[in-house]
Amino acid sequence: MAKKSFPVALTVAGSDNSGGAGIQADLKTFTSLGAFGATAITCVVSENPARVASVFPVPPKEVTGQIRLVFEAFPVGAMKTGMLYSREIIRAVAKEYASLTAKKLPALVVDPVMVATSGGMLLKKDAVGALMNELLPLASLVTPNLNEAEVLLGRKIRTLDEAEAAAVDCYQIWGVPFLIKGGHLNTPTAIDLLYDGKQVYCLESPRNKKLKPHGAGCTYSAAITALLASRKSLVESVCGGKQFIANAIQQPLTIGKYQLLNQLPTL
Repeated sequence: MAKKSFPVALTVAGSDNSGGAGIQADLKTFTSLGAFGATAITCVVSENPARVASVFPVPPKEVTGQIRLVFEAFPVGAMKTGMLYSREIIRAVAKEYASLTAKKLPALVVDPVMVATSGGMLLKKDAVGALMNELLPLASLVTPNLNEAEVLLGRKIRTLDEAEAAAVDCYQIWGVPFLIKGGHLNTPTAIDLLYDGKQVYCLESPRNKKLKPHGAGCTYSAAITALLASRKSLVESVCGGKQFIANAIQQPLTIGKYQLLNQLPTL
């Protein structure tokens, strides 16, 4: 019997003990989309869907050590970053990724995680510059939500036209494709805007107004990463990721008093 070959996806992110976001959400999503998931943990976060209690960062050399050993062992097809927390970790991850250029450089999806859905800060203020200057230019795709895009551009984004302009302007500044997630826009449906340097793509899905989706950004970017690892094109991967997160939101799991994203759609 022939052995099945799995695409390998690596997530470099924080650990969410409540299971809905971060490393845990990424691994569930990778598995659902047929990718073998590997991890490099940047922080241990004590949280639940309602609040973040504490953040314990992993030393940067241990973060890069995890990345290095994964690449030593496996043919990583795509890599994503989530919560990086500090400028020291960002710089270490950027340097480690750039060092892979001697090999086949995998696609890199950067989810610029800054604030948790519950409001907890997940990126130090002095780390924003390192994110903008050292990591974003290396990305194959950056996936900010509206609040994150506002921080990156230093201006408010309130309308669909402004979100489209933001995607184009971000590409002009950093030279890489941007997916502006418009879940917080005042539109009847959830609309995201991808600009790949050539064309703006408008991705639309129904809203679930009853769900406050803890881990949606993690899940969305992880789905895109898994599909890139499977050798889908950027546009195919983003469209597939949009469908995955839409299904996860429309078919939530009720656990305790919370409605949670369903990253395992067979449940």
